[in-house]
Amino acid sequence: MPGAEFILTLSCPDKPGVVHAVSHWLTEQNLNIVDSQQYGDCTQKRFFMRVHFQQIDASIPTNVVPLEHSFSSVAKTMDMEFQLTSTTHKTRVLIMVSKIGHCLSNILCRTSSNKLKIEIPLIISNHEDFRPIAESYGIPFYHLPITAATKTEQEAKILALVKEHNIELIVLARYMQILSEELCATMSGKIINIHHSFLPAFKGAKPYHQAYDRGVKLVGATAHFVTSDLDEGPIIEQNVTRVGHQLGPAELTNEGANVESTVLVTALKWVTEKKVLMNGTKTVVFN
Repeated sequence: MPGAEFILTLSCPDKPGVVHAVSHWLTEQNLNIVDSQQYGDCTQKRFFMRVHFQQIDASIPTNVVPLEHSFSSVAKTMDMEFQLTSTTHKTRVLIMVSKIGHCLSNILCRTSSNKLKIEIPLIISNHEDFRPIAESYGIPFYHLPITAATKTEQEAKILALVKEHNIELIVLARYMQILSEELCATMSGKIINIHHSFLPAFKGAKPYHQAYDRGVKLVGATAHFVTSDLDEGPIIEQNVTRVGHQLGPAELTNEGANVESTVLVTALKWVTEKKVLMNGTKTVVFN
């Protein structure tokens, strides 16, 4: 019977021999490729690869640590940045939300039905509105209100909870606060946000009212990694829905909410399945 399964992701300077080096290592370790995808960025001269592999012999116990140690020598010779993860691993995700709950509800529903391979140890909000929903799923809820005067203190509490709960990824599920440069830097590449438009259009308050005033025919949403540059982080996923003149601001908001929920949960799924690799200001998505 086949044994444990793992995901290897890597990036390195694009040069001959990368795929051969990885394949040779897998053969030496008696490991079998289940799926392999790669991409060479000709403008950045960088190579990206995702390999899903498994043990051939399940009678020989294998875990991530010895595999990481073994592959590190290959990575060093090819100047690779890599990550190796077991397919059984569930990413520990912190969800942050304010007073709009459609994205939160979608994530909780899909997680409880095992459609997302994640664990949610806690939910943080600057309002009390969604405590009942969190408690209905048995998830601890932390109310951390914020003002301009308490922002530093509030974010320090967030980072303390991140450390306490071994959080690997933060999801801003319509958390309507701008994160500080310090928090963005500390959790660089580990925060996903959903933006209520095709970036960069209609920034700020009431985006669907702005869209209505402009008579748009498409509304959309953008999931991206968070950086200190507001709403300009590397994009993970986008989608749109077509709308007509008969829809008012409330109807546009509802249509947009549906797209936001779908886009955010798709981005979360891809990131936690190790299908998203950072490529400077962009991403490589093996979806």
